[in-house]
Amino acid sequence: MTVEGKHIAIVGAGLVGSGWAVVFARAGHDVRVYDPSEAVRRGVLSWAKSTLSSLHSAGLLDDPTGVLERIDIVDSMAGAVRGAAYIQESVFETVEAKSSVSLEIDRYLSAHAVVGSSSSGIPASRFTESCENRTRFLVAHPVNPPHLVPVVELVPAPWTDPLAIDRARQLMGEVGQVPVTLQREVDGFILNRLQGALLNEAFALYSEGYSSISDIDATVRAGLGLRWLFMGPFETIDLNAPSGIADYAARLGPMYHQMALSRRDPQPWSPETIKAAEAERRTLLPFDQLAQRREWRDHVLARLSAFKLTEGIP
Repeated sequence: MTVEGKHIAIVGAGLVGSGWAVVFARAGHDVRVYDPSEAVRRGVLSWAKSTLSSLHSAGLLDDPTGVLERIDIVDSMAGAVRGAAYIQESVFETVEAKSSVSLEIDRYLSAHAVVGSSSSGIPASRFTESCENRTRFLVAHPVNPPHLVPVVELVPAPWTDPLAIDRARQLMGEVGQVPVTLQREVDGFILNRLQGALLNEAFALYSEGYSSISDIDATVRAGLGLRWLFMGPFETIDLNAPSGIADYAARLGPMYHQMALSRRDPQPWSPETIKAAEAERRTLLPFDQLAQRREWRDHVLARLSAFKLTEGIP
């Protein structure tokens, strides 16, 4: 998706939107960032400066100053969206908020511009139907933080023009993301449905007293997660049986089916379980250390990204 002479617009400049600004500016695009909150707008450049410095230290960026200079904070929706080749919307995750901002973006949309929403589970059909240019709206769901975790899910509404999906996919590949295209909408898309399956089972095992939170986390961190860093579930099982995926299914498929049958009546995460989980987590990580731990997470993700780059792992 060639955007020479045009810029990228970011609408909504929280953690996700600011991360998107870094993604596009890092790839050489001029970026205009808008958020209705003046306080949020004021914080974008200082956050970006710190983040770009960390990426530089990890060997993931050569010129942090040059990248920062390509990010421009504007004080109106029109100033961000007019003339943009692509708009990434990252506002609050409600149908009402996304419907309102989509209609406003639609007012200023240039011909052929594409709009991607950072919606993490709400399909675009629920908030773009009334847009005049709805054929150019889709979901472009990243993982937080998008500048460190590259996958992005591209999900069309029933009316999204296939060309808009193709252009968004091309752009995402050009800026270093890993685009995953869904053929049709489903609540939660792929990533959060997979994450939800794991979380639901983790909460169930915890609430039923099988293990502690720290040991469940250790099972993923020191077990499943090590393989999932560079392989998906299908490749994992393909390599885990002598004759590949069909052999694995023959050996272990019945076991997984029985486990699935044991969860035929999934329960919501109960307030009691959430309270217990919160208490255990706060003994492991006090509340006043959450922000510091997020910074540590991002530092580790940067180092892992650098390692994957040297190994040629997408």
